[in-house]
Amino acid sequence: EHETWSKRSLARKRYVYIWADGVHFNIRGEDARSCILVVIGVTETGHKEFVAIEEGLRESEQSWLEVLNDIKARGLCIGPELAVGDGALGFWKALTKVFGETRHQRCWVHKTGNVLNKLPKSSQKKAKEKLHDISMAETREAASSAFDTFLRTYEDKFPKATQCLAKDRETLLAFYDFPAKHWAHIRTTNPVESTFATVRLRTAKTRGCVSRKTILSMVYKLGMSAEKRWRKLRGFRHLAEVIRGVQFTNGVKVESEKSE
Repeated sequence: EHETWSKRSLARKRYVYIWADGVHFNIRGEDARSCILVVIGVTETGHKEFVAIEEGLRESEQSWLEVLNDIKARGLCIGPELAVGDGALGFWKALTKVFGETRHQRCWVHKTGNVLNKLPKSSQKKAKEKLHDISMAETREAASSAFDTFLRTYEDKFPKATQCLAKDRETLLAFYDFPAKHWAHIRTTNPVESTFATVRLRTAKTRGCVSRKTILSMVYKLGMSAEKRWRKLRGFRHLAEVIRGVQFTNGVKVESEKSE
């Protein structure tokens, strides 16, 4: 079933946003470095669906190139307006080569975890609140101000933490150029993470006694089952505006000046 699904035509599809992630499982032996590369997309009507579920090797650029090129070869000629993912450089490099016009949005959940890991536990609670002030700010200007505050607060004592945050400044704040009703969806890779939480629970009970083929089959079947329960994207009516190239500033549509 998965092989047939993986060869289906995407010629009539248009995905406005995509979420991409490499899902890792407890696999032993020579298969331990493999993972499942997952792409979820939302159509212009607001329906979320799986675009790809394929085997990969530690989220490498080559593995992602194969997945994205295959998607394009099967008819997805127009790239998504925005891609949401974590810090895996392999995906972003491959995306730039295959869909060069697609904007990048770094996942705030992954970035928050990465930054906090570079701070002592005693500082993590307050730091997390300051990071939350950035990602949940009402405007890009307020987010930039909170961003600068975080850097000033921690750069002297914990430069690795601030460098980790600062290097992805633009891609962390890309969501401000899209409809505010979509922000909760496009700030993180939650559509992927939440879907595969139950899959991880099942594979954990096998104590690593699974193969790559078994995992791929399980991910596909459970993924298809989960897809049936997904709700439409909140504010899906704005997706058509995003496709038309309507500009949004701080989540609000910019009204074009009427010619006299």
